[in-house]
Amino acid sequence: MQVNGYPIEPDADLEDANLQGVDLNGANLTRANLTGARLEGANLEGANLTGARLSLTNLNYARLTCANLTNALLSSVGLQHADLTGVMLTNAIVENYVTLQCANLTGADLTGARLWDANLWNANLTNADLTGANLTRAHLTNADLTGTNLTRANLTNADLTGARLDYVNLTEANLTEANLTDANLNYANLTDIKWDETTIDPGGWLK
Repeated sequence: MQVNGYPIEPDADLEDANLQGVDLNGANLTRANLTGARLEGANLEGANLTGARLSLTNLNYARLTCANLTNALLSSVGLQHADLTGVMLTNAIVENYVTLQCANLTGADLTGARLWDANLWNANLTNADLTGANLTRAHLTNADLTGTNLTRANLTNADLTGARLDYVNLTEANLTEANLTDANLNYANLTDIKWDETTIDPGGWLK
């Protein structure tokens, strides 16, 4: 299969490919190299991107509903306003300030994902699974994490200013140096969380 002259197949070399707005619904791009590819507004619903390399890839406004990004590498990727509802990012590496601002990650599987320094401002993570995820220094200002599973998640130095954490499961999560200014944690499960005097908690949710 080819789209715009580019091969759409496992192990495809799509470095710097221009695939803006294309329909790749259900495409098999396992282990594909998408470094520098332009996929703004592309439809990747149900696509298989297991083990794919996405470095400096532009996926702003793309649709990745139920896509599989297990073990994928996402480095300096733009995902602003992308729809990642139900996406699978199990054990994915998300690094070097990936931009997920205003992205929809409702019900996404981010188990064990490495999301350090990720920009998740205003992102929708409702009912997502972030069990064991590394969110060190993540920017979660005004993010909606209602009902999210953050069991054993590392939120060291994460910015949760104004975040919605109602009904969230924070069992054994690490909130050392996290900022919870104006955050809401109504009915949150705080069993065995880790926090100390470096945790900013003006609302007294952790006391």
